[in-house]
Amino acid sequence: MTFYAGPEHSALALVESPAQLLNVIELARHEDDLAGLKIAVLAPGAGLTRNQLRSMITLARDAGHPVSWHEPRQGGMAVARSVRALADELSGVHRLVIGDPYSGVIHVIISVTRRTEVTIVDDGTATLEFARQWAAGEQLSRWHQVATPSQRRQIATLARDRIAGSVRRRLSAESGCRLRLFTCMPVDVPRVRIIRNDFSWVRARHPAPQLKPNADLVGTSLVENGVVKADAYLDGVETLITRYQADRYFAHRKEADWKLDLIKRMGIDVVRPTLPLEIVARRGPIGRTIISFPSTVVHTLPTVLAESDVQIEVCEIANEWYQPKARLRADDFLGRVSGSARRSYGLAAVAF
Repeated sequence: MTFYAGPEHSALALVESPAQLLNVIELARHEDDLAGLKIAVLAPGAGLTRNQLRSMITLARDAGHPVSWHEPRQGGMAVARSVRALADELSGVHRLVIGDPYSGVIHVIISVTRRTEVTIVDDGTATLEFARQWAAGEQLSRWHQVATPSQRRQIATLARDRIAGSVRRRLSAESGCRLRLFTCMPVDVPRVRIIRNDFSWVRARHPAPQLKPNADLVGTSLVENGVVKADAYLDGVETLITRYQADRYFAHRKEADWKLDLIKRMGIDVVRPTLPLEIVARRGPIGRTIISFPSTVVHTLPTVLAESDVQIEVCEIANEWYQPKARLRADDFLGRVSGSARRSYGLAAVAF
């Protein structure tokens, strides 16, 4: 089953997270020929991400984009059903906009379409790793994936790697595909056109935010991803609350309830945003100081809040926080995230 692009040269965006959907809207504002771009949401199976996506869909439709909702992660043949449901939209597409170059679902869709242009919209810090892997000619794999001895897992990993290798070939210039990257991250990839995201849509929609005196903390899912020890992370959060007199903790959408309950007991207001933090921060009010662990926001918020007096600081991960199996790869990757943010935006570093 292959969907061939017709002469109308239409475009379709495939997104899986609220941030990806936001960045598709930003891309469409940046390029006039993408006005009214169709967006297909490939929903996650469960969790807060689904609620945030539904909130973002309202904003996308307000911005003039038709949006469809698909359920490729409901087990069994769900991916195949979703691809069939997308058949009409894919049949005339020669330009794909994708939000996650590592997504297995998106890999399947790329493998059954003939497109001449693919634009990857910023997927946060994963964009840094994608740029490095693409330039080095490496297999596409998420930086925090850790191999397990399970035979079933090994078979699944082998199948995923074979598909990822096929997708890499399909996205290459040798296959006739023009690859573009829309990002605010400081990357430069050979033979890939970089389009800078200045968050003009968010900044035009909301004036510079009102500032509150107390600091805000931005949480991370490094514990849930198996990278950082829970006790070390919680001790670090408590230290930051005291040091900066922080009164609000913005939870990452993948953070576990049990961990957030413990953070609430530290006397801080824990907020699960219903929209990407870039929108929440721009809308305000926001802390005069924002402290974040190495994450996407240390690259996005300096641009989103450029006209304000907000001070953003990036918190380093101490070596003893890491889980043993994750330490080497995580320390290298997170060091690049925080180091590039400090160099690009002059952010101060917070150490323990």
